[in-house]
Amino acid sequence: MLLDRTIGSAVLRAFLLLAAGLTCLFSLLAFVEQLGLVGQGRYQVRDAIGYTLLTAPERLLQLAPVCMLLAALLGLGRLARGSELTAFRSFGVSEARIIGAVLKLCVPVVLALFLIAQFIIPVAQLVAQRAQAAALGDALSGLGNGGFWAQKDRQFLNVRRFSGGDTLQGLRLYRFNPDGTLRDYVQAAQADVTPDGGWVLRDVLRKRVQSGQIATDHLASLDWAPFISGRQLQLLALPPGTMPPLALFAYVQELRREHQPTLFYSQSFWSMVAIPVSLVAMALIAAPFVFGAQRAGSAGQQILIGALLGTVFLLFQEISGYLGLLMGLNPAVSALAPSLLLLGLGAWLLERGHKRLAPPIGLLHLLQKFRIARFLRL
Repeated sequence: MLLDRTIGSAVLRAFLLLAAGLTCLFSLLAFVEQLGLVGQGRYQVRDAIGYTLLTAPERLLQLAPVCMLLAALLGLGRLARGSELTAFRSFGVSEARIIGAVLKLCVPVVLALFLIAQFIIPVAQLVAQRAQAAALGDALSGLGNGGFWAQKDRQFLNVRRFSGGDTLQGLRLYRFNPDGTLRDYVQAAQADVTPDGGWVLRDVLRKRVQSGQIATDHLASLDWAPFISGRQLQLLALPPGTMPPLALFAYVQELRREHQPTLFYSQSFWSMVAIPVSLVAMALIAAPFVFGAQRAGSAGQQILIGALLGTVFLLFQEISGYLGLLMGLNPAVSALAPSLLLLGLGAWLLERGHKRLAPPIGLLHLLQKFRIARFLRL
């Protein structure tokens, strides 16, 4: 329909322009941060540029809700200033119908973001980590200086450094008896992943508890059958926020089946789910500002307020996520609550603005404003 094409085209152009601009802006800030590593090992400016470009899709995903809010404000605002929205309303098109055209645009945008999160971001993140690790001369973990942890059947594994290849560094393995006492402890400087999925530990220090005594062994190598697969190893090397959504969901379900803690990964998964909800909420909450600006004569002020609202929302969403982790709240509630509250606020503002606005201007009312209308005694 002409209405959907006109509104969708205006908002989509603004969204693409804003997404490119904001992603470049925040990528520039990330590049400046990467410059602090230049000079360490073989890390050069070109490595910093490559890392920044490879991690740009993740920033695009996080900025998408704000881009949708600003795109709806700018796109609909441009149509309002050109009296196109007024023309639509004069033909009986409701505000809900106009907002529906924007919400239809959210469907392909959400699909595109899902494909980026599922197929582009994880691969780009792994390549970025490997390239950075190779240039710095050290493997980097996606989970910070403490590496990552995994557990199963009273076995606890800690890998300090892992770049996503076939070599792991700084391993710690703790195995416990059924009564909770420590059975043995294995420390290895390095582990090589074999093609069959096994690990060969190098430079091994093993301590075993036998009859209250601790026996210590130093081994050049030790074969070990890990309890995590190669696929899980690749995923654990990534920050949870950059893992593929489907793989992250499957990993959370596996942790639950094994009765392991899932709060950290569940929070990351529901934060991904909250992105499309935030997109819809941002598009909805833009409407009251645009329609209100048509009559209030302060479109710039309304757009500024809407932009500030989007920024506050993102900060509130981040705070809600951290509070959920600290207080052990339900991940779905802490991740989705800000978006659902924004949806409710947008619906309330739209309804409130609809009651305050005058009815749509008809053709007869427009003609009455001209002298020819008076001459014809309309």
